[in-house]
Amino acid sequence: MFTRPRIASVISIPIAILVAIYLVEYGRGRLARWVTFFVDVMTGIPSIVAGLFIFTVWVLILGFQKSGFAASLALVILMVPVVVRSTEEMLKLVPNELREASLALGVPKWVTILRIVIPTALAGIVTGIMLGVARVIGETAPLILLVFYTQSINFNPFSGPQAALPLIIFDQAGRPNQAAIDRAWGAALVLIVIVMLLNVIARILARFARVR
Repeated sequence: MFTRPRIASVISIPIAILVAIYLVEYGRGRLARWVTFFVDVMTGIPSIVAGLFIFTVWVLILGFQKSGFAASLALVILMVPVVVRSTEEMLKLVPNELREASLALGVPKWVTILRIVIPTALAGIVTGIMLGVARVIGETAPLILLVFYTQSINFNPFSGPQAALPLIIFDQAGRPNQAAIDRAWGAALVLIVIVMLLNVIARILARFARVR
């Protein structure tokens, strides 16, 4: 049921962290400005637009079938800017004195980033990741466009329709009987609880994100 957010996390987290490291530690000149511009644009993209983009490229142009993986790609578009921005802000909070002290000892810059900067900002990075997951876990529009709904269990993200809490809510709420509507409310409650738990965990981790 949560296959798509997991796949989206596996794809988007390394990309987002690397982009944030580039912007903070290496980003200079026109390329950095363009990357920042695209991240800002992606931050405001509605989920339906992300779904339509993947549908156009993945299904219509490349000829692949609708699947859970296609929906995961749409969620990646929504998740990357959230993680990039949060990671970028946490890396900026790391004191420059730590970087300078490490470089003064002859440590290469990439080792300084890997061994000093990232561990110092790790709690805040994890917080941003959890907020990104909470951002995409309840998205419905990309799933409606890119993966068919089924009531059976399908763990294969590359073939066949799959179930998801947002799709369950969408399907059951449109049925004309009270039992289906009750199931839709129950699924909505579960989804709200999951998102609330992720946000609570992110806030708890944020307490440890302060650079000391």
